[in-house]
Amino acid sequence: MINSAASPSTLNRKTPPTIIVIFGASGDLTSRKLAPAIFNLSKDGLLPQRCFLIGYGRSAISDDKFKDDIKEALNAHSRRKIEASTWDTLEKNLFFHAGAYDDLESFISLGEKISKIEEQIGCSAQCLFYVSTPPGVFLPILENLGESGLAKRHRGTETASKVIIEKPFGRDLQTARELNQVINRRFDESQVFRIDHYLGKETVQSLLVQRFANSIFEPIWNRNYVSSVQITVSEDLGVGNRGGYYDRSGALRDMIQNHVMQLLALTAMEPPSSLDPESIRDEKVKALKALKPLVIEGDSPEVIRASYAAGLVDGLPAKAYLEEEGIPKDSGTETYAALRLYLDNWRWKGVPFFLRSGKRLAMKASEIVVQFSRPPAILFGQDSRLKVSPNLLVIRIQPNEGVTLYLNSKTPGLETKLQQIKLAFGYETTFGSNTPEAYERLILDALNGDGTLFIRGDEAETSWSLLSPVLDYWNSQGKYGLENYASGTWGPLAADKLLLRTDHEWITGRNYD
Repeated sequence: MINSAASPSTLNRKTPPTIIVIFGASGDLTSRKLAPAIFNLSKDGLLPQRCFLIGYGRSAISDDKFKDDIKEALNAHSRRKIEASTWDTLEKNLFFHAGAYDDLESFISLGEKISKIEEQIGCSAQCLFYVSTPPGVFLPILENLGESGLAKRHRGTETASKVIIEKPFGRDLQTARELNQVINRRFDESQVFRIDHYLGKETVQSLLVQRFANSIFEPIWNRNYVSSVQITVSEDLGVGNRGGYYDRSGALRDMIQNHVMQLLALTAMEPPSSLDPESIRDEKVKALKALKPLVIEGDSPEVIRASYAAGLVDGLPAKAYLEEEGIPKDSGTETYAALRLYLDNWRWKGVPFFLRSGKRLAMKASEIVVQFSRPPAILFGQDSRLKVSPNLLVIRIQPNEGVTLYLNSKTPGLETKLQQIKLAFGYETTFGSNTPEAYERLILDALNGDGTLFIRGDEAETSWSLLSPVLDYWNSQGKYGLENYASGTWGPLAADKLLLRTDHEWITGRNYD
């Protein structure tokens, strides 16, 4: 069974016996993230003593082949080495089940395999179904889990079934609603965990602590002291071999609708009444519902899109998006999107939130930058030597997770000159480099029924309701209005103008190191 001895200090949440079923078990996500996460949870003694893993896929392979594939994945991708003793314990309870995703009989036979495991251990087990497949088969999987009775197993008890659904959760508002309708027909909301791995990152989890556990921040986290909020999720890589998938998605769907909007919700939300999962998710939904509709057309739109052209990345030539494998020559898909948003509520009235995400940018970075208002230019505003830089709180999600506060200070010397300085904290330097991966935290929380770091159905629909009109408008325009930017830069000039209209400029990658 998948477990290892826990140290006396290891957290024990007393999870009931569990059978994890991964749909799409032969996929890249399973080998790179899910299998290593389950292994490391086992190594830390955080899985139940009786835990089994069933891989589900369309290609028929033997249990032994599946075990070999899992072992290879752990050796390649686990953050910790796999020892012989640990593997001997793991492999005993690894199984593979072949079947189509739209075939009810395959799900019925899966249920029979699960029942045999329960007979073997002599008690009921909770099932955690992980839907790690292309989104095109989400609906048949969910429908067959319901039709076969697997979704209803032990409902109302501690061993009730649970389901984790990977992103993307729909392609627009309509498809998200259709997916939610199927889920609500087959599952209770308490059984459903819509996953966004960004919410499992340490810095994102710590964001609520930074906000609500530090009295130096909470009183000034509002329109009276904050000038703007910027959220950047940039990648230096192109689409690679994912061109066919990416061209049907684009930056707005692929990154902003999920990752970036989640970061916005956590940054802008009001204090929850408690740390109860529903209290936190209620406040996130309220923040998203306060967002004003975007101005899409006209001379001053609040959203822009662009596609990368040829350029230099780390000194090496990089080809344009239209030259990538699998990309149609007439493609109008955006590889970069930037938005200016406003929340129509008391806390944030008039404060712009700038969001951007793109591929083939100058560097890989995920950051939240809270820019505070400058003090009155009475003492230090009359002399060029006394330039006052804005105070910045930079919450760095990747790379090198950490938090940096930028302040003004006098430089040493006989005359008064100001210089921006930084107070920095890094997770690796403070806590060591062997930090648990995001998927470890999220899988553990799902096993224990904690939905804090997962997306609720109404939250997904609220996010789509803001962005679907943008996608519809872009689709109607084709390539018209699609900007270009050189690979290895920070995006198109139009994105800079988006901020200049409110006397701001992008900070990440330009104004500090």
